[in-house]
Amino acid sequence: MTRKNHFLVSAFFALVFFSHSIAQETKPDYRLPIEISADALEVQQDKRVAVFTGNVRAIQGNIVLAADKISVEYTDDGDETNTIRTIDAEGNVFFSTPTETAEGDFGTYDVMNGIITLNGSVILTQGNNILRGNSLMLNLINGVSRVEAAPDDGGRVRGLFVPKKEAEEISQRRDDG
Repeated sequence: MTRKNHFLVSAFFALVFFSHSIAQETKPDYRLPIEISADALEVQQDKRVAVFTGNVRAIQGNIVLAADKISVEYTDDGDETNTIRTIDAEGNVFFSTPTETAEGDFGTYDVMNGIITLNGSVILTQGNNILRGNSLMLNLINGVSRVEAAPDDGGRVRGLFVPKKEAEEISQRRDDG
């Protein structure tokens, strides 16, 4: 097998592993509440939007979304409860699960469909493996993920995939140092 083919096979299995792990660890439970904390909150009742600003963190089970600003669109169910439909995040967007993290400039969490989209300088990390691109789509229900590059970046997605043995050695050096 050529070195190029070996890399492609390794990249394929790393993406499969990323997707499988996301599906196993982050499957949303719509029964869980979403807790949001921030420095300030503005509610625009007529638009059914709540805008949180300053050190914003939204937590749903084992999913964490943090940003400088988060806008929550909700439905009015006609009774005392409101259901969150989407969460839009802007500035220093950070998303994490127990097994991976992702960063970007802005993003959207489609709560109703379990889809997270990040855009702008996206970095997806799982252990020592790193994927870089311009946009990332994570389907939390079926585990499918897609990373795309910006057309002005030559249309390239970049990945660093560290074999398990090498990752263990890196981890050991960190612990020793």
